[in-house]
This record gives sequence, C-alpha cells and structure tokens, in this order.
Amino acid sequence: MISVKEALQIVLNSIQNFGIEEIPFMKSVGRILKEEIRADRDFPPFNRVSMDGIAIDYTLFESGQRAFKIEGIQAAGSEQLTLKNPKNCIEVMTGAVLPNKANTVIRYEDVETNNGYAKIITEGIFEAQNIHSKGKDGRSGDLLIEENTRISAAEIGVLATVGKTFVKVVKQPKVMIVSTGDELVGVHEIPLYHQIRRSNVFTLVSLLERLNIPSETAHITDDKSVLKAKIKVYLQEYDVLLFSGAVSKGKYDFLPEIFDELGVEKLFHKVAQRPGKPFWFGQKTFISTGDTNSETVDKPQKKTIVFGFPGNPISTFVNCLVYFYPWYYKSVGLETEEETAILNADVSFKPNLEYFLQVKLENKNGKLIATPITGNGSGDLASLVNADAFIQLPNDKIEFKSGEIFTIIRYR
Repeated sequence: MISVKEALQIVLNSIQNFGIEEIPFMKSVGRILKEEIRADRDFPPFNRVSMDGIAIDYTLFESGQRAFKIEGIQAAGSEQLTLKNPKNCIEVMTGAVLPNKANTVIRYEDVETNNGYAKIITEGIFEAQNIHSKGKDGRSGDLLIEENTRISAAEIGVLATVGKTFVKVVKQPKVMIVSTGDELVGVHEIPLYHQIRRSNVFTLVSLLERLNIPSETAHITDDKSVLKAKIKVYLQEYDVLLFSGAVSKGKYDFLPEIFDELGVEKLFHKVAQRPGKPFWFGQKTFISTGDTNSETVDKPQKKTIVFGFPGNPISTFVNCLVYFYPWYYKSVGLETEEETAILNADVSFKPNLEYFLQVKLENKNGKLIATPITGNGSGDLASLVNADAFIQLPNDKIEFKSGEIFTIIRYR
C-alpha cells in the first residue's frame, strides 16, 4: 500500500498526449487552447466613441466657446466623417469612429440641443474624454490569449473579434466507464430487495462532463469470461477506462486478475487513504510490430490508461477528483492551483490513512471556512448532496484542530 502522494505522482507520470484538432470556435467553450491567439489589428482598430453625445475640437472649448453648431451625425458602423468647421460639432453614437479633426466627446447629459446647436452646460470637460483610443487594448500582433488556456465565454469574444472561426484545441480522450456487479440494475428499473440501481457510472459521466469529456458507459455482470472478453476490446478501442467496483478482495472482484491476464501493467493497487483504499491503477501499452529489418520494430503505438476505482459511491467520487482530474489537467497542459480552507471543527481520525473528509464551504470575511459533514461511510451517496468539497487531512497525525488550514478538493 502506497501513500496518496506516491500514488498521485505515479498517475501524473502516466499522462497521455491526445493530439490536437481544429474545431469551430463556438464549439470550443471548456476546451484547452493549443495555439496562441494574437491581435489581427489594433484593439480598438480606430478611435472609438464610448458615449452618445457630441464630438468637438477641445481647443474651442478651452478658448471659451460653449455653443456648437451641429454639422451631422456619426453613427456606429458608418464611414468616418470630418469636422469641416472647428467651431462646429458632430453628434456621435457609442461605438462609432471618432470624426476627423475632433478630439473630445461630451455626453448628451452634459449638453442642451436646440435649433441645430448643442450647448455645453458643464465645466468639467477635459481633452480626449469618452474616447477609447486606437490600440489602447492591444496592438496588431499582440498576444491576447496564451496557449493552454481553458476557453470560456471571455475567450470566445476575443476569438470572434480576431476572426478565428476555427481554433486548435486538445483532442479529448476516448473514455469508457464500466460498472460491474450482479446487484446493479438500470436507473429505469425497479430493483428487487437485494438489488440497487446503477449510480456510480452516471456520477463519473457527470464528473467528466465538467471537463467537457464525452464518455461511453457499459455494465458487465460478475462473469469472469465475459468481463475479460469485453475489457480486451475496450483496451484496444479507448484511451482511458474507468471502472467502478470489483477491485477489492471479494470473491467476485475479478478485475485485478483480468488486468494481469490481459497484459495491463499494474502501477499500484491500494492507497493509504479513506475512502477509496482499494484503488487500482495501471496501463496497457500496445506494440507496433513491423518489418524485422526496419528501425520501427517494437515501437509503442498506443497506450490505454486504466483507473480501477472501488465500488462504494464516495470512493469512486473522491478518487476521480483526486487522481483522474489532475491526470487530465497535466495531460492537456492546464495549470491548476491548490486551494485551501480553514477547518471549522475539531476532527479525530486514528487510522494511519490520508482522510478525505466531506465539508460544507462558506466564505466569511474573505476566508474560506470548511465545516465537516457527518456521513455514514463511503457508501453514503446521499451525503454528497450536503457538502461542497473534500478536505484532505494528512496521515501524520490523528487530531486536527479547528482553525487549521488544509487542502480542499471542490466538486461544486
């Protein structure tokens, strides 16, 4: 049995390169950008009016003039006008290009218009006010979005602005989520007294959807030959296999034995943690065998990563967050920051295990407070609804005091 730190390092040393694909920019929200996005022209590309009002030559206001004859209207999207007489003004709309020979915009609230004239009724005017200067936000060629950024609505706006109709992103892994066990029935079924509905697989599907990873699901009964035959196919067809159950010591926990028979390299089995101690992790490397005279003989062709999570619901849930999420982030080049919170109650935990304790989070005066939630063990799926995160309590002591700070793993 290895420590959580050792297990996580092994997982992170087994990252995959999924490749790159180019997709329509409007389909890219949540995906990881794999190119730099640079300005194709200055931002804004012209001196942009930022308030509805009038545009004037400030030197005339400075010399004492307050009433200006209206020459015309500069609408947003129309070609740039020129102020023909510096003693006049042009009405301007938000988003319009600033007229030539004008250098200041006074909003409508600060003028009175009558009989074709605009009279300025305030003295708090300064040169170049209410103008978004050309290139102020960025110059042509400036880096606007860095590679390895997770694309959000903010990035979508920038992509549209620079005309990136298609964008390069990391391909998502092809994932199969497998549940096992004769006691499980479908969500739509009425379980018998000795049965329960499948839930873990759908929890995993949802956890992966948070990462914009599509997945497929399968359920296999506790028949070793059937399990082995189907897993053999899945190993060849998918980049990642996520299992829920059948990795412990029960008589029907066939997966570790099947993985060994199918040539899946075990990287570890059992982690000093609660919940989720029986966690199994490994990989299957497929070899490309070519011409014996070729230099390409026995070169790796494909690798499938296998996460064998314990079957108890919270064990599956926490292991996905603690191990699969960081594995995915590192695989796609996404940087993440550790988050901490202040424990809000004394906790005693005697087993020599890392403890992932469910907590409710609350922000008080700028500090993140974690209040422990009482559950009924790793099978208490309903308790997840009452919490927001897991707080990670290390195995180097048994008493954890209110006010101490520890790492948290959010799921809300």
